[in-house]
Amino acid sequence: MNHETQTGVEIPREARKWAMICHIIALVGLAGNGIGFLLGPLIVWLINKEDHPYIDQQGKEAVNFQLTSFLALFVSAILCLVFIGFGLLIIIGIFMTIMPIIAAVKANDGVDYKYPLTIRFIK
Repeated sequence: MNHETQTGVEIPREARKWAMICHIIALVGLAGNGIGFLLGPLIVWLINKEDHPYIDQQGKEAVNFQLTSFLALFVSAILCLVFIGFGLLIIIGIFMTIMPIIAAVKANDGVDYKYPLTIRFIK
């Protein structure tokens, strides 16, 4: 399989691996202490962003998705006071589980993946 970005530049296997880890580590954090879903991608991105532009780009994307998800969870928790938020929490939880898996597979393939419905806090 050809692992090139849309610009036609070959992405090294090591860069694809770390980009994939930026996405998939959120699931470990989600299952763990509750805030690790945000800290995991942030730490991996900060440590490895200088190694390759692809890691930097995908790391930013993973962190932006997790920040957006955190904001959505916060708003949904407040909306639980009026009973609207319970359904939203379930939907967001499913979204937070499925989307990093898709992103990790795409990152491993060298695709410049962008999460849908994500606020780009870090550009």
